Amino acid sequence: MEFTEASTPSDLLKGRIENSKLKTIAEKVFNGIRISAEDALILYNQAELGFLGLLASFVARKNNGNDVFFNRNFHIEPTNICIHSCAFCSYRRRVGEEGSWEMTLEQIRETVRSFRPKGVTEVHITGGVHPRWTIDYFGKIISTIKSEMPTLHIKAFSAVELDFIFQQAKLSPREGIKRMRAFGLDSIPGGGAEIANSEIRQKICGEKTSWERWLEIHEAAHQEGLTSNATMLYGHIETYQHRIEHMEAIRKLQDRTKGFNCFIPLKFKASQNKLEYIGEVNLVEDFRNFAVSRLFLDNVKNLKAYWPMLGKQAAQLAIAFGVNDLDGTIDDSTKIYSMAGAEDKNPSITIENLCATIRSMGKNPVERDSLYNPIKRY
Repeated sequence: MEFTEASTPSDLLKGRIENSKLKTIAEKVFNGIRISAEDALILYNQAELGFLGLLASFVARKNNGNDVFFNRNFHIEPTNICIHSCAFCSYRRRVGEEGSWEMTLEQIRETVRSFRPKGVTEVHITGGVHPRWTIDYFGKIISTIKSEMPTLHIKAFSAVELDFIFQQAKLSPREGIKRMRAFGLDSIPGGGAEIANSEIRQKICGEKTSWERWLEIHEAAHQEGLTSNATMLYGHIETYQHRIEHMEAIRKLQDRTKGFNCFIPLKFKASQNKLEYIGEVNLVEDFRNFAVSRLFLDNVKNLKAYWPMLGKQAAQLAIAFGVNDLDGTIDDSTKIYSMAGAEDKNPSITIENLCATIRSMGKNPVERDSLYNPIKRY
């Protein structure tokens, strides 16, 4: 059952909840009271999927009415060469290894030029942590793009990529962010967050930027006037408690800075990596995770289902579990999830199909900019 304008909290609670703990949590949600980590664990372990969808839909409607967002975007992945060797990664290659690539500045320029007639408003840039690339080279990438499309919003470089170049340049996170902003950086994506717990992190990405450092770089971005996104990699060796620990740290930072635009749960894909023996969680678990994320992160207004990772049909159904953003058109410009076994090998979707997907769930499709300002209502 989904919340409608004709429903009231008492209607939804009446005769439907026998579990007293779940009823207390529902009353908190309907009254705008923040749920606790303990509440979130109860939801993960005890709540039926329909109940979670009902609560998450209520919150999504409270946050964004009946709107579901998308944007016109494309990706640039400058390289998949990376100094790290994360156990879950199917994307990373070493220098000179078969399947590796390094885009030149001219190739980046040509890519941007090819998208200029398509009405795109955002480019998302992320890739491997190249051992030889510096902060000044990152600046050249940005200036190359701006020279072709001065008004294009550049959402670029995960905290892991930024951490490496900041350390090379002997800059603090705030000093590094100031340099990047001067180059023309507009916001930063949420990649590299993975999972907060240090023991789990050590097992799946022990060489990588620490969780504390990831938070520090995002906080520095917020302090310098840039917004960012936050992600969480789920469905591997983590537990519900680890997910909650991760989201609680994001919620605390958001309380301080209000700099996160959206939260993006990213599903572990079990293909061509060291953790493929685990397999993947099912759709029920995906939807459960979206719903609990929507309920717990009460101060992050937007929840995104990244369809190249989840699949178009699953992303569509995720709208019933609190999702209010489907990312964008992509236009076959990312390989990160297709190399890990995602169903869309050449991820692309038209505006018409995005709108139809959203309408099929009883929602209003709204094209947005990178900061969630509406551009056009369809």
